[in-house]
Amino acid sequence: MSTRDWLGLIRFSHTLFALPFAAFAAVMAFTTPLASADRPVFRVQDAVGILFCMVFARSAAMAFNRLVDHRIDAENPRTAQRHLPAGLLSRNSVMVFTVLCSIGFVASTLLFWPNALPLAGSIPVLVFLFGYSLAKRFTAASHLWLGVALSLAPICAWVAVRGNEVLTNPSDLLAPVLLAAAVAAWVTGFDIIYACQDAEFDTKLGLHSVPARFGVGGALQMAAVCHVVMLALLALLPWVAGSSGLGTLFWITLVVITVMVLWQHALVRPHDLGRVNQAFFNTNAAISLTLLIAGTVDCLWV
Repeated sequence: MSTRDWLGLIRFSHTLFALPFAAFAAVMAFTTPLASADRPVFRVQDAVGILFCMVFARSAAMAFNRLVDHRIDAENPRTAQRHLPAGLLSRNSVMVFTVLCSIGFVASTLLFWPNALPLAGSIPVLVFLFGYSLAKRFTAASHLWLGVALSLAPICAWVAVRGNEVLTNPSDLLAPVLLAAAVAAWVTGFDIIYACQDAEFDTKLGLHSVPARFGVGGALQMAAVCHVVMLALLALLPWVAGSSGLGTLFWITLVVITVMVLWQHALVRPHDLGRVNQAFFNTNAAISLTLLIAGTVDCLWV
């Protein structure tokens, strides 16, 4: 067992999908004035805490996914060479890894102390993340479940930075909730696209997915609707989070992201799924990183 095997097990590179949104929410949280003071005090430990929580939570969730799906993965030609079906890692070692990452996630929330909200929410968040791995056994809304799971990242980052402000002033959560809704729509859409590869297999095994239920053509149309919703929600963000400083650069970035989304859908056709991985990883990583960089510059420019 090598470090490369463990990173491959949890698809560590896919952390690029959610981490930038958590970081962007944190930047907005630091640059938006509090109702009771000027701005939150920046602490390095908060930034480290967000990073550690994201890495540990996602690693635990992905390892759990591989554990509960190992028999399904073994039957699917596309996934038969994953680490557990191929025997590169043992079930016991992955179980231990899942437990350690879960403990690491809960422990990392202590970095936000005296803000106790992240610690209080850590177990419910983990349970919801783990639930996604079981969802496709009973609902085609599993893609939405994944979208909501990843959308927790910006909300949790915001709460970690602003603490009790979200309790005394619930409207303070409007900006991160809107960003989270955009993330949920985005992830739901691209997960539907990715699942198109397994439409026939899911149907054969009785697994629930949008492509299995509505066909690849219908699934791609639903993914497109999800991404239109995502772009619309992002367009509302500067209005809701006005005091954070989002302005001209953000609007330019939104145009660029729109072009990326259109390109993503141009890569995939109902009878040509050969470029799904390109549409899935390259485009999505570019979207999240572009939004993080441009949004951060825009917020700090003020």
